[in-house]
Amino acid sequence: MESQMTANLGTSVELGPYDIAEDVRGIKNIFVNIFFIGEAQPGGKWVLVDAGTPSGADPIRQKARELFGENNPPQAIVLTHGHFDHAGSLESLLKEWGDVPIYAHPLELPYLQGKSHYPPPDPAVGGGAMAYMSWMFPTSPYNFGDRVRAISENDTIPELPDWRVIHTPGHAPGHISLFRESDRALIAGDAFTNTNQNSAVAVMTQKEELHGPPAYFTFDWEASKRSIQKLAALNPTAAGTGHGKAIHGIQLPQLLEDLIHNFEKREVPKGGRYVKQPAHTDEQGIVDMPPPVSFHVARALGIGLIVGTVLFLFGSGRKR
Repeated sequence: MESQMTANLGTSVELGPYDIAEDVRGIKNIFVNIFFIGEAQPGGKWVLVDAGTPSGADPIRQKARELFGENNPPQAIVLTHGHFDHAGSLESLLKEWGDVPIYAHPLELPYLQGKSHYPPPDPAVGGGAMAYMSWMFPTSPYNFGDRVRAISENDTIPELPDWRVIHTPGHAPGHISLFRESDRALIAGDAFTNTNQNSAVAVMTQKEELHGPPAYFTFDWEASKRSIQKLAALNPTAAGTGHGKAIHGIQLPQLLEDLIHNFEKREVPKGGRYVKQPAHTDEQGIVDMPPPVSFHVARALGIGLIVGTVLFLFGSGRKR
């Protein structure tokens, strides 16, 4: 569905395809989603969840002005994790917004404070062109220094008192999701997705289909399944994911149960670097990793260039 309706004091408010609730709006930046929490009004207080790709700064600023007025930076920024497509525009935004606090899990801090690169992506998982071209995705750390504040499981972020932090590792060591009990709204991040993020076609068409995390960046598959089980136990009725459109309705818990039941068969790749053995990390970053699986880089490069061209043309066409 392209939109949902939500009741508010006897009126109906239309939600866009990436919106979770009336006060949790979402946008898509190329192939990743960004969320804005707060009542839409000029001067209203709000919090940004994730910061998209390096090209995401302008769309984020535009949406923030639309929802909350001019010259009104967020009270805080929460990162579900620090991959390049979730923290990519943060440095640019902070130059304008100043000393806005950034929240992330302690196990994510090494990649946000310049201490460690991420476990490398694994194009050998296959499953689509996005996976094959993933070896080109950056894994170098950002360095936001002491502006990043640590938040752990079940912590409450001061600027988001109604939301609970859920540690959901597997896709990233310090990956978190956010859950609001009052309306069972969930910001899942990449713990699960609502499109097949490994497929460039699914990414472009935004075909709705519940999946696990993007396989090419997932370093611990057992932890990933446990994280989805943890989120399913919350019985969410609305969820926004890092990739794909928002999901609404009482069928969501059943969809998650189906995902869990078929996880090994449908989501875990048949081969890949982290399938049989995860990378190990701690508060300082990478501890050890399994050896890479042999992969033909030339093939990945060729597919990557083709897909990159298609995505560029697709994006240019939408702007006309």
